[in-house]
Formats: sequence, C-alpha cells, structure tokens
Amino acid sequence: MSLRLSTVILPVDRWHEGGRAKWQRAEELGFHTAYTYDHLSWRTFRDGPWFGALPTLTAAATATDHLRLGTLVTSPNFRHPVTLAKELMSLDDIAGGRITLGIGAGGNGFDATALGQEPWTPRERADRLGEFVPLLDRLLTEGAVTQEGDFYSAVEARNIPGCVQRPRLPFAVAATGPRGLKLAARYGQGWVTTGDPKLFEEGTPEQSRAALRDQIDRLGSACAEIGRDPAELDKILLHGFTPDRNRPLDSVDAFVDFAGHHRDLGITEIAVHWPIPDSDFAADQAVFEEIANEAVAQLG
Repeated sequence: MSLRLSTVILPVDRWHEGGRAKWQRAEELGFHTAYTYDHLSWRTFRDGPWFGALPTLTAAATATDHLRLGTLVTSPNFRHPVTLAKELMSLDDIAGGRITLGIGAGGNGFDATALGQEPWTPRERADRLGEFVPLLDRLLTEGAVTQEGDFYSAVEARNIPGCVQRPRLPFAVAATGPRGLKLAARYGQGWVTTGDPKLFEEGTPEQSRAALRDQIDRLGSACAEIGRDPAELDKILLHGFTPDRNRPLDSVDAFVDFAGHHRDLGITEIAVHWPIPDSDFAADQAVFEEIANEAVAQLG
C-alpha cells in the first residue's frame, strides 16, 4: 500500500515575513498536501501571532501551482455552513481545484467560547457536526438550498457555479466515535485521526497502533453498513499526538520506521507539522526536509 506525506503549516508567520516562503518550500519538497489549522487561536500559541486559515490558504493558492491545500480541521465552533460553503467554493476556484476540507466536531479550547457561548459538551458537538456536514454537502453540490435545522438553516442559499472539483471539493472527516465515523463513511472522501488521546501521556506506541487498528476497523464497519468500500476513503494520520510524539522527526530512519508501521495498519497519508522552534513541534529543519525528500521513496 502506498503512503503519501503531507505537512501542516500553522498560521503563525506574517505572509511577507516567512509565511509565503514556507508554503512555497512545501511545494518544492513534494508534499502531497499542505494543511493549516482552522482555529481562532490554539493552545500555547494563543498569545502569539495567529492568522486566519481561509485567507492564509487563499494566499497559499496564489503562491503555489500544484500543491494541494486544506484545513485540518474546520469545526462548527465558529463556522456556519452557509458562509463556509461560499468561502470554500471561492477558495477552490482560486486554487484551481486543489482544496480539501478537513472537518470535525471541534473541542473545548479557545474557539469554543470566543463568540461568547458556553462550551458545548461532546454530545452537543456531535449533534452539531451531524447537521453541519450534510448541509454543507448540499450547499456545495446543489444550486439553491433551503433547509431548516435545529442548529443550522439555509434559505435559498446559492453557490453558483459550484466547486472546480466535482461534485464538490473533498471532505476529510475527523472522527473516532460512532456518529462521526458514520459521517465519514457517508460524506467523506477521507478520514482523519490523531490516534487515541487517552494514550498520549501514558500509552506505548504499540498500544497506540492497536487503538488505530480498532478505529480503522470501526470505520470499515460504518462503510459496510451503507455498502461503501472503505478503500475509497483516504486515511489520514495527523502526526504528533500519539505516544511517539515528535520523535519520528529525529531522523529519516526513525520516520520510515514510524510511517511503515502505520502504513501497514491502513493509513494512507501522514501529515507532519512544519517545524516551529521552542514549541511542541520543534524539529531540525534540515532533517525535516531530508525526511520529505527521502522517506516515502524508502517505504517503497
């Protein structure tokens, strides 16, 4: 099974002071996709520079030629399907059909309360995602949409001429629970996981891989329920949140070992964070680029 290597470029640099150069370098290095987080701010970066995901991706689309671009991930925490659909259609047009939407239920971080609301419970987030994704699917594939929902509504919402990619740009649904996996099976062209967060602090790499194997099996069961071949979905691992942490970026050999184990589980794409000094994503830039240049070829 082949494996693709992608990267995640956090929106922490001014565009003309290093931002543009990172996205262009990602294309030069041959990454399959360069993603960015779609947050208003995030964890330890909250009090530092942090730019908007969709404007950043728009700029990246004009600065690159063939690199795929995407969010990893967008959530309902501060998005609405009607406005998001219009922005995504426009972004896909500017990029010439190179956009992937990573989408998930979101968490209880800063995004959850930035608009003045109380943070939603996991069940409430799942409820919203369950309404958000089908409506967004309609908005990006139909000429005019009217729908009244419990959380999101649309009245004669139009997205003409639609996405460059047909029938719409691909969704990569982040999910580990049963409701999210069903959404991924029905609406996703890809599925995103960070592994099992309960194992991050105390688990072992072997336990993590067992948990990922279980997630992939359950995704397969969700696909089987609707008669879909799970091989149709890309299976994307966002690196950095398993017990391995950032150690696979220590060397090409370390990464090839890590990636090979996960390819054998059924993972088809690994997204590694672009190095950021003095952060959880610190790594040697030269080694990172060596991994980009050599690791996939070594995996065969």
